[in-house]
Amino acid sequence: MENLIKKSIQKSKDVKDNRRRYLYNQIDWTQKLIVLLGYRGSGKTTLMLQYLSQNMNKGVYFSLDDFYFETHRLVETVQQLYLKGYRLFLFDEVHRYVWWAKDLKQLYDDYNDIQIVASGSSILELSRGNADLSRRAVSYHLHGLSFREFLSFNKDIELPVLQLQEIIEKHHEISPDLLDRFNYTREFKNYLTYGYFPYFLQGTKSYFQKLQETISVVIDTDIAPFEELQYSTTRKMKRLLYVLSQSVPFTPNINKLSQNLETPRNTVLRLLDYLGSAQILYLLHSTSNSDSYLQKPEKVFLQNPNFVNLFSDQKPNIGNIRETFFVNQISAVHNLTYAKFGDFLVDDNYIFEVGGPSKTLEQIKGVPNSYLALDIKNGTGNKIPLWLFGLLY
Repeated sequence: MENLIKKSIQKSKDVKDNRRRYLYNQIDWTQKLIVLLGYRGSGKTTLMLQYLSQNMNKGVYFSLDDFYFETHRLVETVQQLYLKGYRLFLFDEVHRYVWWAKDLKQLYDDYNDIQIVASGSSILELSRGNADLSRRAVSYHLHGLSFREFLSFNKDIELPVLQLQEIIEKHHEISPDLLDRFNYTREFKNYLTYGYFPYFLQGTKSYFQKLQETISVVIDTDIAPFEELQYSTTRKMKRLLYVLSQSVPFTPNINKLSQNLETPRNTVLRLLDYLGSAQILYLLHSTSNSDSYLQKPEKVFLQNPNFVNLFSDQKPNIGNIRETFFVNQISAVHNLTYAKFGDFLVDDNYIFEVGGPSKTLEQIKGVPNSYLALDIKNGTGNKIPLWLFGLLY
């Protein structure tokens, strides 16, 4: 027990960076039970420790993958710490603890004056467990770094968060002022290559190795055990991921994929759903309420532009990267669906076509509320600089 407390104090002291992820100020820290969802390496642990540093006199942090919890129940541990005066409990890697959802529910019901913040890397596990905590837990999803956050973390350049409507209506006024503060050509390229996860700060040379390891861990230790998949099925999932990564954005032909993988059609759809839920892929549907995995996605993207660079055997297709960037940044804060005209429909209202500097309005001519998101520094009229959509959070 004392060793857990010592580890907590040390972990809090190790957090030296005062820069906070965008989600920190969006969380309602007055809630009794907060659950943080998010990809591995996105900064959930740092966010929790930053909150702990403001409440050191009554708070304690520990990771539930600690060997201590192999022989001790969380409920009993909190009971002992409560008697010592602790009222704030931050639990990391909760999905590694088999009784996490049950114990959090019991703690919530047994104590009126404690606060619990729980997080973990298995989005699938936490999402299902969180359903058991309905009416009790308030959940937040931490996305990877936006382009705006990348500039802050990498260059100490603080740009404002922009609203979509503001970008659409005032982009020609906003972009010139912002471009005076950073090297657009260099920094935007760097972000697309290695800027989505904060661990680029530990060195860009090892970034892709960590990216590869992260994806393998998600498949092998998050998806496979959670869904009780056999080894052969896991291999097919990795094969499917590789096939898709070589041709994204991909308009899926499920029957052809089924033949290539020698796998039933419904299994292919299920594997796509796993990879989408685990945020390795982004599945673009024609409607926002497509809950059934049996509904074929209209298009399949890798989840972020760094993944495109990781999987590319040769120089990645720039059109690919542009679309992936737009999907990734927009979908973090807005509803995104497939559009019959143009590339994307945002919030069931705005049509966007994504492309390079020479792209014209021809494909969306006459379509109401339609815009071009182009890889340009400054825009005019309906031609909006693509990079501005990286300032949405």
